[in-house]
Amino acid sequence: MNFFTKETKTALQAKEQALWLAFAPIAFQSTIALRDMGILDIVSKSGSGGITQKEVQEQVKLSPYAVRVLLEAGLGLELLIFQENKYILTKTGYFILHDKLTRINMDFSRDVCYKAMTHLQDSLIDGKPRGLQELGPWPTIYEGLAHLPEPANTSWFNFDHYYSDLAFPDVLPIVFQEKPKKLLDIGGNTGKWSKACAQYDPEVHVTLLDLAIQIELAEKNIRESLLSDRVDFFVTDILNEELPFPEGFDVIWMSQFLDCFSEEEIISILIRCRKALNEGGSIFILEPFWDKQMFKSAAFCLQQTSLYFTAIANGNSQMYFSENFYTLIKRAGLQVVMENNNIGLNYTLLKCIPLN
Repeated sequence: MNFFTKETKTALQAKEQALWLAFAPIAFQSTIALRDMGILDIVSKSGSGGITQKEVQEQVKLSPYAVRVLLEAGLGLELLIFQENKYILTKTGYFILHDKLTRINMDFSRDVCYKAMTHLQDSLIDGKPRGLQELGPWPTIYEGLAHLPEPANTSWFNFDHYYSDLAFPDVLPIVFQEKPKKLLDIGGNTGKWSKACAQYDPEVHVTLLDLAIQIELAEKNIRESLLSDRVDFFVTDILNEELPFPEGFDVIWMSQFLDCFSEEEIISILIRCRKALNEGGSIFILEPFWDKQMFKSAAFCLQQTSLYFTAIANGNSQMYFSENFYTLIKRAGLQVVMENNNIGLNYTLLKCIPLN
């Protein structure tokens, strides 16, 4: 990964980028308006022949003025081009309109992050998620997940699940290679991973560990899947270091979980994981490290997601740089014995065991 090692722009290109950033909030909202008010879709359906402003007006319930300013903004945003008095959708416009990953990220930014990020500087100074007040009265977002208002609730879960769910088919054969009988799913959220494990191997027994409010939702989903005989639940506050984890597990699983905690909190969690393992057991950690990404855009998305954690989630965690993360693993008395950087959308799967 050599995306951020040298200057890549001329002075003019750098100034253009700076001006884009200066108007970024306006650009974001106008893009959302073009998408959600149907204008991009109308232009898209006109194909390569394009469509006039008047023809767009005839298909939307907007004034000529509203249509005009949005279409003209779309030119500067490079969502549209203008030829012979007709508007034509660009490739970027196509992805804004049709790409699922882009839509999920955009909805998350709008519904969860947009207002909250105005509190970023306070969060950086205080080490607290000061932007969370825009969504609810909780100390961290995790206590409020079951009570997030719409559309933030839907957008948060779509964002959280899309990335990790894509990795499940890749990781299940790896996790079950040694036929574990008891598996601990830490931060199991809605129970998707526990359910996948129980369906993958009829011999495994899974314990899902999480906050009480998350367990309530997961238990409902597991019950509806008729897997209650092989999935049980352990309620705890993982930030309370005085509360040990249940013990006797062959495998401990954490998917995009440890990035929700500060460095010292990660070490504490991993130490308790080590104590919960059977002899010969393994800890599997699935994380998207920004320096392990194949594409610069993916690294960019992860770096910006770190600031969601700063301002909204908990005030002290991030999407980690892999070298920093590996240092935490070692400080917890563990060693990495397997690293796979080709999981799902450029996730990294780590297999860790206790140091001798």
